[in-house]
Amino acid sequence: MHAPSSSTPSTKGTAYQAREPDADGIIHWSEVENRTWQTLMERQLTLIEGRVCQQYLDGLERLGLPSDRIPQLGDVDRVLQQATGWQTAQVPALIPFDTFFQLLANRRFPVATFIRTPEELDYLKEPDIFHEIFGHCPMLTNEAFAEFTATYGRIGLAAEPKDRVYLARLYWMTVEFGLVDTPQGRRIYGGGIISSPKETLHALSDTPAHAPFDALDALRTPYRIDILQPLYYVLDSLDRLQELSRRDLMALVEEAKALGLFEPRFPPKPNSTTKPKPTPGETGPNGPIAHDGADNDRRSEHA
Repeated sequence: MHAPSSSTPSTKGTAYQAREPDADGIIHWSEVENRTWQTLMERQLTLIEGRVCQQYLDGLERLGLPSDRIPQLGDVDRVLQQATGWQTAQVPALIPFDTFFQLLANRRFPVATFIRTPEELDYLKEPDIFHEIFGHCPMLTNEAFAEFTATYGRIGLAAEPKDRVYLARLYWMTVEFGLVDTPQGRRIYGGGIISSPKETLHALSDTPAHAPFDALDALRTPYRIDILQPLYYVLDSLDRLQELSRRDLMALVEEAKALGLFEPRFPPKPNSTTKPKPTPGETGPNGPIAHDGADNDRRSEHA
């Protein structure tokens, strides 16, 4: 999901330039860009088989994303609006926190309209249209997920900057890197996993730790955006997200602040000699990023 990074929309700090639609709202993608989408789609559709939750698969089927070209946002919007009242919002590569939360609060999902270059298929600095559309939009057809995301936007919009860093951790551990237990076994619902081949395989392996989801624990868990995740929180049902929407999340934030953060499960970022600590206020094309222990270059394994 698209995350903010400064006080004004900007492409500063990114090598990518978002494409603008024409007067009819159509973005004219190049042959190379459409071929990149096709390569990513073919690879991920194979990898996610038997690994993602049924709600994601249902949403993917409803969206009917083309495999040979980048979809137009208007086509995605028609499905989302009918399903849950959501739609996309075409944005530049970086947007401010306030814009990000305001869009979510109004059920508008920010999508940066660029796609990675062929040279960056496996390592992308800023989540692109493939991550946003393929990784996240299918889940936005699910009412529990859609309601949680909108509620998160409303709460984030009203929160103080010092508290948004805590909310960012909750977002990271759910919308981006969440897992859920189902009758068919453990499955992925987080878009940061679904759009990444490495995370897709890693998340369900025995290598990382898995813990039952607890909102307070998630708020207290540091993370880095430039490594495979060492810990995933697992919901017992996606309905838990809807229940979470009705809780007093800011009261939980206050409790998390009083208790303090857990010790990081990762080493300091290379060239870093200080203990990882929260970095409030950063946002980029992937949701509010309070990347504990990482610097501002927002590198990630989204692919």
